[in-house]
Amino acid sequence: MTEATKRETRNYWLRVLAATVVFLIFIAVINTAAHGAFLRPGNIVTVLRQITYNFVLAIGETFVIITAGIDLSIGSLVSLCGVVMALVANSLHLTGFPLIAVTLLAGLAVGALAGYTNALPVVKLNLPPFITTLAMMQVALGISYMLSGGRPIALNVTDFQNTGYGSFFGGLTSALHLPGIPVPVIWMLVAGVFFSMLLTRTRFGRHVLAIGGNEEASRLAGINVARTKTLVYVIGGLCAAIVGFLYLALFSSGSPQTGTGNEMLAAIAAVVVGGTSLMGGRGTIVGTFFGALLIGSLNNAMNLLNIDSYLQMVVLGAVILLAVALDELRKRYLSRT
Repeated sequence: MTEATKRETRNYWLRVLAATVVFLIFIAVINTAAHGAFLRPGNIVTVLRQITYNFVLAIGETFVIITAGIDLSIGSLVSLCGVVMALVANSLHLTGFPLIAVTLLAGLAVGALAGYTNALPVVKLNLPPFITTLAMMQVALGISYMLSGGRPIALNVTDFQNTGYGSFFGGLTSALHLPGIPVPVIWMLVAGVFFSMLLTRTRFGRHVLAIGGNEEASRLAGINVARTKTLVYVIGGLCAAIVGFLYLALFSSGSPQTGTGNEMLAAIAAVVVGGTSLMGGRGTIVGTFFGALLIGSLNNAMNLLNIDSYLQMVVLGAVILLAVALDELRKRYLSRT
């Protein structure tokens, strides 16, 4: 192992240790302020359920931001995929698992196509991702309104309800006087583990990190930059489709309004707070999870303390700014050492 590799490994574990200590102190402080209400099992499950949707969206955003890009369309893609899946589910004469599987596949196809469309101007015309994904945000939202007539499309079946708000081990946890594990949380954990392995244990993941670090050097090293960046935006679309499916199951309807709130901001915030550099080349799915958990815990704590919702928006913005500032200070420090 070279000296540079040892130094990078040491710096990585120091960041993990520092982040863990800060997070534990933060949890202790808010639990004390909430008179012990925060660490109650029921509230912990609530926090995990609340961060599920933002974290899955943030997974796709992590891949994009590592390549020094940005995807502003993910919220609108949630709406579009949800509307399309509601239309597909209502048109099929299926029940049970086949209905759920076909509906999900339809949503994934729409999300992947939208992600591919996002990538084309970026990799073929070298257009800024900010502009191309901003355009897709408007296009996807407009199509979702056209398909739905501007109204939520209610599902004609109840097959999706268990996915939306069911739980695992309900009988066992009830016997222990504990809440069950929500099904959406299982989806979140599976997605997190899969995409974390994809980023850290595969050649594709190494290519993503290399492109973010130095795109031209990656191209000269033989990496297919265009294909890798295209797949990155496709992953973003797939994650938006998964969230659209979970919202469809939760609300038993596909709505053009779903996903058009602060989902995009919350996802990007989770990525930044989780340590992914906006300049590209560095980031982890695990870090993004803890970023989403930190933001979700902060929002939950402010709700427990009855803090005004408008002030909560101010706090979220301040947290994002602080995370970016700390990242910049870290880079300046490392450049001097």
